[in-house]
Amino acid sequence: MNILVIGAGYVGLVTAACMAEMGHCVLCIDIDPDKISNLSQGIIPIYEPGLEELIDRNTEAGRLSFSTTYPDSTLHMQVCFIAVATPESSDGSCNLQFVLDVAKSLGQCIHRYQLVVIKSTVPVGTSAKVRASIESELKKRNLFIPIDIVSNPEFLKEGSAVADCMKPDRVIIGAETPKAIEMMRELYAPFTMNHDRMIIMDIKSAEMTKYAANAMLATRISFMNELANLCEKLGANINDVRIGIGSDARIGYQFLYAGAGYGGSCFPKDLRALQAMAHQAQTSCHLIDAVEKINHEQKKRLAEKLKRYFATRGGLNNKTIAIWGLSFKPNTDDMREAPSLELIRELLQEGATLRLFDPVAQDNAKKLFPTNDRLLFCNDEYDAADGSHAIALITEWKQFRFVDLSKIQLSMKGQGFFDGRNQYKSTDMRGKGFDYHAIGIPVEH
Repeated sequence: MNILVIGAGYVGLVTAACMAEMGHCVLCIDIDPDKISNLSQGIIPIYEPGLEELIDRNTEAGRLSFSTTYPDSTLHMQVCFIAVATPESSDGSCNLQFVLDVAKSLGQCIHRYQLVVIKSTVPVGTSAKVRASIESELKKRNLFIPIDIVSNPEFLKEGSAVADCMKPDRVIIGAETPKAIEMMRELYAPFTMNHDRMIIMDIKSAEMTKYAANAMLATRISFMNELANLCEKLGANINDVRIGIGSDARIGYQFLYAGAGYGGSCFPKDLRALQAMAHQAQTSCHLIDAVEKINHEQKKRLAEKLKRYFATRGGLNNKTIAIWGLSFKPNTDDMREAPSLELIRELLQEGATLRLFDPVAQDNAKKLFPTNDRLLFCNDEYDAADGSHAIALITEWKQFRFVDLSKIQLSMKGQGFFDGRNQYKSTDMRGKGFDYHAIGIPVEH
């Protein structure tokens, strides 16, 4: 098929590259000329394992190209994916301006039947607005052209997006006509050859499914974080509790890890969008409200632990703290709503000097903070630990799992280790001489 992908952001790039990999001819467009120029030269604007190789291979093969303009009438795109950003408005609701701008542009340029597939995360009812916008522009052109709108939400996890797209565990299709459903089946056939993973439903249910999935996962995280805080008070160990409840087949082990809170571009924004939808519908979402509140408080937990620890050691003022990991999760350079940001702000306010290291997110992190002689970006985790009074691990990059702790300890000025992702065993760390503090694990005195 000939496919148009509008939006060269995270979702759009992964979708375009994976569709091209399956043999489709894909044109990916974006209004940012610098981004398109870079992509045409093989310069990828985001870090995502495997994506650069995929784009290079399919660009060279002629199946993937980039542009700032819509294709002219001589090139018919059978499927058009809308994959533009849906940023958060000041009231927490989803800003649809970019989506509706695309709909207007499509209405101004299409000349025959068009299947429009919405990949962007959008509130319930958006597909109807997209249809209305396209049809309004067609009417101005005195044209009646049949269109189908499909809701096909993405379920890509940053750090494994290419694998998620190539081997999806489900493909949600919200559609109204047999023709649209058949075209979507043909489009996704190469991705679901071993068994059918397509789930067909009405459009509004498909739009809600994306929000419901993210809200459920965020709820599990906040539930475990709240339990972890209770475990610390009562002397229980959240790691043991996790294993105990995860072995129940009705619960399972996924998303049961206590930590420093969730961040990123999806969970926080989507939960607030759900809250806004509930407000507009004049109903309540008490559980979603609680999930959001718990996560906000959880992001402060590591800073609180550091403050308590140093309260008997002269305070944090003029102390040096190493921070391992800055991105909101490993295998991405995404700093959006990362828990590290809250920790950095809290510690700077207390007068601490911070030595920071992240394998891929440092350039993005530098853009978020003004130049500060108490904010030092380091070459690796060993460099960050050098001369520090304590280490705070806040992103669980794999390379942090097997560091030479003896070497680390020799270079430090103190023994504090604050594990915001429970990556280490408390008995091992304390046996090595660290004052070890984790999430939901009692501190031995």
